[in-house]
Amino acid sequence: MKDLEQAGPPVRPKERQLRPEEHQLPLLRGWLAVVALAVGTFAVVTSEMLPVGLLTPMGGSLRVSDGVAGVTLTITGLVAALSAPLLTSLLGRFDRRAVLCALLAVLAAGNLAAAWAPDFAVMVAARVLVGIGMGGVWAVAAGLAVRLVPARSVPAATSLVFSGIAVASVLGVPAGTYLGELAGWRTAFVAAAGLSLAVLVALAVLLPRLPAQRALALGGVLRLGRRPRVRTGLLVVAFLVTGHFAAYTYVRPVLESVSAAGPGTLGTLLLVYGVAGVAGNFAAGAGAARSPRRTVLVIGAALAATALLIVLVLPATGGSPIVAGVLMAVWGLTYGGVSVSTQSWLLAAAPEAGEGASALFVGVFNGAIALGALAGGLVADGAGVTAVLWLAAALAGAALVAAGAGRAPGD
Repeated sequence: MKDLEQAGPPVRPKERQLRPEEHQLPLLRGWLAVVALAVGTFAVVTSEMLPVGLLTPMGGSLRVSDGVAGVTLTITGLVAALSAPLLTSLLGRFDRRAVLCALLAVLAAGNLAAAWAPDFAVMVAARVLVGIGMGGVWAVAAGLAVRLVPARSVPAATSLVFSGIAVASVLGVPAGTYLGELAGWRTAFVAAAGLSLAVLVALAVLLPRLPAQRALALGGVLRLGRRPRVRTGLLVVAFLVTGHFAAYTYVRPVLESVSAAGPGTLGTLLLVYGVAGVAGNFAAGAGAARSPRRTVLVIGAALAATALLIVLVLPATGGSPIVAGVLMAVWGLTYGGVSVSTQSWLLAAAPEAGEGASALFVGVFNGAIALGALAGGLVADGAGVTAVLWLAAALAGAALVAAGAGRAPGD
């Protein structure tokens, strides 16, 4: 008995080493896994937003109007908004590697179904699958960096994971637009499915087993929204993202209406937007680390001004591609910082509940995408496509009021 008692203490440190939160990967493999997660978030957000750059040919092929075609974005965003907090709770006890691989398989299936869709009803079903995969992957991936790299590298690794979202927001659409022009809009969805499967394989190889650390109840996630700083951050997200997607979902018909840009030039303008957006992501990330409120105020003012300039100034220049390029660059630079600055706001507002805050962020962000696409479609069909820019400017102004008047981290 004495020998057994003496043998006890060495066992406990070994058990601590096996806890999920203390799992250590070799440094290179850990960072490769983080990169794979970043590519995964890029894949899901790109899949969600592909219709933006393919709206006109997709609507023509499916025999629906631009406004109705934009509903494909609304459906995906709405499903993602609902699935993010629900899947965070329902799948909380499962190994995270298995969960991510399963969700990426759902995403790939949705993209393949969209590529095949012979009519709008099938496209709707396909976009539901994309929404489920997207909401789940985004919510689960958000909290994994802490388990893959040393503690000192967690902030940089987390930023890298979220950079996939920002880069997809600004580069995924022009990439899909170019591919759609070269090989048809259905090919763009096939490419998104291929990327999803490639990420699935990479995560299956690079991620270790990641058992759930704790089950996160849905009620606990929702209660975070009662905190004043969290509530203000979510309002800012809702206004900025709704306004942006009310206009950006219809950016192709808008540019076709107010500029002299042809299909090739449109792809170039979206690429300019994307490159500027990547720069905006990193610039806003640095600013948000110091003051989320100040960064959000600058972004909101710039987005409102840009929307107004496109609708008021661009037609007066005869639709100059140069002026259009400058305005699209400013739009990309400012919107590129939205996801990183608002995510920083929410994580700072609930530092002890990062996974729950991320689930709320994903839900509101994607709900705002759905609402923006729907509102933009109604406005575009009822008052003309350029009217969506007035709506975007108004909602960016509402975000300014919310960020300035509400509680913010650091108050």
